[in-house]
Amino acid sequence: MEIRPIGHVRNSAEEKTEWKELVSEIEILPEYEDGLYRIEELPEIFVIFLFDRAMDILMRVHPFHDSSIPEVGVFSSRSPTRPNFLGLSRVELLERRDNILVVKGLDALNGTPVIDIKPAIRWDQRLQK
Repeated sequence: MEIRPIGHVRNSAEEKTEWKELVSEIEILPEYEDGLYRIEELPEIFVIFLFDRAMDILMRVHPFHDSSIPEVGVFSSRSPTRPNFLGLSRVELLERRDNILVVKGLDALNGTPVIDIKPAIRWDQRLQK
């Protein structure tokens, strides 16, 4: 299996932060820019990214790395310590500037590889509004 990044995250997050309010840029590689056609018409998107700094694979974790919260299985959490190190965030799409998407709420560190982007709603739902 081969997965190639389509772009990278640019933001001020070098470690865990308050993700909900964080504004990030996703710089899409030039060869994939045409795939952004009309994306600015969407209010929200899903961003699939690689936890490229994760080192461990754990099957049980404390959510938010908070030991006061009971353990859950990794598949019941958003922990980066997963078998395939994939992350998924639903974010608000604020703006598109050529190959740059400006988003709010992306829980990924600066430099994180972006694997894919998908609409958070179906196109037929968007057209009904």
